[in-house]
Amino acid sequence: MKLALVTETFPPEVNGVSMTLGRLVTGLSKRGFEVQVVRPSQGRDSETQSTAMSGISELLVAGMPLPGYEGLRMGRPSAYRLLCAWTESPPDVVHIATEGPLGLAALWVASMLGIPASSTYHTNFHQYTGHYHIGLIRDFILVFLRIAHNACGCTLAPTKQMANELRSLGFKNTGVLSRGVDTKLYFPDRRDASLRAEWGATENTIVFAFVGRVASEKNIELAIASFRRAAESAADSLLVIVGDGPERKRLEAENPDIVFAGMRKGEDLARHYASSDVFLFPSITETFGNVVTEAMSSGLAVVTFDYAAGRELIIDGENGYLAKYGDSAGFQKRAVDLANMGLEKLAGVRNEARETALAVSWNKVVEDFKESLEIVENRDREMYSKVV
Repeated sequence: MKLALVTETFPPEVNGVSMTLGRLVTGLSKRGFEVQVVRPSQGRDSETQSTAMSGISELLVAGMPLPGYEGLRMGRPSAYRLLCAWTESPPDVVHIATEGPLGLAALWVASMLGIPASSTYHTNFHQYTGHYHIGLIRDFILVFLRIAHNACGCTLAPTKQMANELRSLGFKNTGVLSRGVDTKLYFPDRRDASLRAEWGATENTIVFAFVGRVASEKNIELAIASFRRAAESAADSLLVIVGDGPERKRLEAENPDIVFAGMRKGEDLARHYASSDVFLFPSITETFGNVVTEAMSSGLAVVTFDYAAGRELIIDGENGYLAKYGDSAGFQKRAVDLANMGLEKLAGVRNEARETALAVSWNKVVEDFKESLEIVENRDREMYSKVV
């Protein structure tokens, strides 16, 4: 199959959507797909280029700044360029990974050329609006998303919960495409005593960690408040925040005792995970939360709300801890519970988390995606033959 995947973000950008799409494209290429990644130029070459893996090419279009995301650009609606490219060499399926102007243009061109389209739902943009002071247009954004996704043969959400929620909001043909985790990269044996020493931690220190964009939509202030509560019970503890974003400078100035490690990638990121003990993930705007699976694979006890990846993977009290969705006090209590249980019991929870992560395979996720694309392609062929 020839697949055109349209996205605003792709490796080497560092975020959950980029990482997921990189894994999917690599997996499809290994299964014989020809994949064309259509994305905005992010300061690299602006011409069509091939990646290191055979079967994958990139069509780069002009970009423009993405509000609130410094260093990341969204694609301009490059309909004419896509029309020319796909008229000359049409893909079998167009997959819309992100719903920006570029994705909308791609959807229009696919419709004009009679190419079936599918989509994934990665980000709760309509929930993010309140954090960026544009809450008045929330309903408009939701209507726009519904129209765009319903023009596709299917919309794949990362969890059953999200698929059901989208269905209740009027989204049609919803399905589930989960997330995997690289258990060889995110591995407990990457724990580094010298890194912990840099943080000021000994082997008996409980290190709490937060990994992600340091921004208001991640609810990071609750992670800090939870650590403060837990530290009242476990005096030998500290918090490490890995990532960057618009809130970092303010939070760093207000919390001089917290370690702000900045952006980390690859094995360095995996080392930061594995050198911690408890992972705090208080965001309430996720569609999945890839960092939850990365933390579990690294052998961390995760505290998160009962939704998204937490609901899919965590059995409360066994391989992590769940708080009722949106219950900030309950979230803080869970962090305190972990601080009070002692290192030996904490180690048991961490081991169970790792065992759970070992069962989350990227191979199965890629196979599920492949099957969904084939269904969309064959369904549209059948519909077209009936019309003819």
